[in-house]
Amino acid sequence: MTTKLVIGLDGQGSGDRALTYAKDLAERIGECELLVAYVIEWSPYSFQTAEENAQRHKRREEEISTAMERVVDPAVAALKSAGMTASGIVRHGDVADTLNSICEKEGGHQIIVCRSSEGGFAKRLFGSSTANLVMSASVPVTVIG
Repeated sequence: MTTKLVIGLDGQGSGDRALTYAKDLAERIGECELLVAYVIEWSPYSFQTAEENAQRHKRREEEISTAMERVVDPAVAALKSAGMTASGIVRHGDVADTLNSICEKEGGHQIIVCRSSEGGFAKRLFGSSTANLVMSASVPVTVIG
């Protein structure tokens, strides 16, 4: 049976620590697949004009493309060059809910995130998102310092 680890990245240096931990854990496990995930925090509860709604989809697609190119693809390439089986995904949404949803949908066995960084995902995650993820995740969550 292949173990699947979901790694939540933030686009900052702390993501490297989460990747390093996940890579080391995957080597210990043996048959393992790594899924690099980046969540663009987004709330469906904002009020917008009709013009803003018309542009919203285009902006979301651009954000996903940029995050894949700048954050996820380089991480996946590094893991693959180290001999790992890896893929990547970018989604919009609440960080904790979206990471858990990705893990459930993709058959993940564990979520790995980092708690501290220069800002971005981990800064948001260290607050209520970390607590929400740890308390509500359907799989174990490892929070790297």
